[in-house]
Amino acid sequence: MTFKIEKYRGRHSTTIRLIGRMRAEHISELDKEIRESESNIVLDMEELDLVDLEAVRFLGMCETQGVTLVNCSPYIRDWIGKERD
Repeated sequence: MTFKIEKYRGRHSTTIRLIGRMRAEHISELDKEIRESESNIVLDMEELDLVDLEAVRFLGMCETQGVTLVNCSPYIRDWIGKERD
């Protein structure tokens, strides 16, 4: 499996599940899904296995713009923090 996006709309938020391996080539697709969502965005990263540098930078940027990251693996969370420093 490479990368899959699943989107769930709730009353107060939209959850976007990220599944598999996210690389730079997937950023535009995820960015489109985020921009098309009308409510608070939650990125559920429980099933996100691997990321590359560009994906980490994009996820960090999303978080600084108000997107909530949940179920983020420790290595991805740590990497996002290091890229912000």
